[in-house]
Amino acid sequence: MNSIAANPVQTEIIQTTNLTKAYADYTAVSRLNLHIPKGTVYGFLGPNGAGKSTTMKMLLGLTRPTGGSFTIDGKQYPGDRVKILREIGSFIEAPAFYGNLTGWENLEIIRKLLGLPRSAVSDALELVALTPYKDRLAKRYSLGMKQRLGLAGALIGRPPILILDEPTNGLDPVGIHEIRTLIRSLPQKFNCTVLVSSHLLSEVELMADTVGILNRGHLLFEGTLEELKNTAAAQGYPTDNLEDTFLALIGADNNRRTTAQGGAK
Repeated sequence: MNSIAANPVQTEIIQTTNLTKAYADYTAVSRLNLHIPKGTVYGFLGPNGAGKSTTMKMLLGLTRPTGGSFTIDGKQYPGDRVKILREIGSFIEAPAFYGNLTGWENLEIIRKLLGLPRSAVSDALELVALTPYKDRLAKRYSLGMKQRLGLAGALIGRPPILILDEPTNGLDPVGIHEIRTLIRSLPQKFNCTVLVSSHLLSEVELMADTVGILNRGHLLFEGTLEELKNTAAAQGYPTDNLEDTFLALIGADNNRRTTAQGGAK
């Protein structure tokens, strides 16, 4: 399936052009063209190894692309890398903290590095419901609390762009609901844009305005959930929920690749 781009009325705050990351033996991301509208929640979906985390790391300057380019809020990588980073709050993989410092003290380090006002720490803790545990050592936090602290680190200073990789990992159903509700509210509350990846497709369905579906480094679809449903219906795929549609798209793409490889032998 060719990638299908949405026609958003909003300005695209993140755009990639043929973005590629290749290693010696495989290509993690291949000629990726993303269009992320400003002031929206963009759900980034794909199975393990699809290239989601690699893409996010490229947008954050943590790994260098081997091809293509991208712009964030009109700023071009790599020339504007520092300016780009000033606008982004991020949560990538398992957050790392100083275990012998409290949650408050860990965020205080980030606050000082960013030159934010003292109120930024209490504000971030309040957003993720960690205020009652602000004086507990980070090493005594549960996995879910560590996820919240990582999210607080991304939210501190209320940046205009958030890049969140699996932010609900380790949370119980109540915590997942709270974080989903928070993420859903951020564009309207703070006029920010959220790029979020998650394996919980039912949650993405409830929070995302637009989705991009990645498989083996290739973009299979990009657009609104309504556009996805229409596209899936036209292909004869199930449309009752996002998970069934997602599995059908990935399965069909994998089958095409297997057939193509067999024909190439």
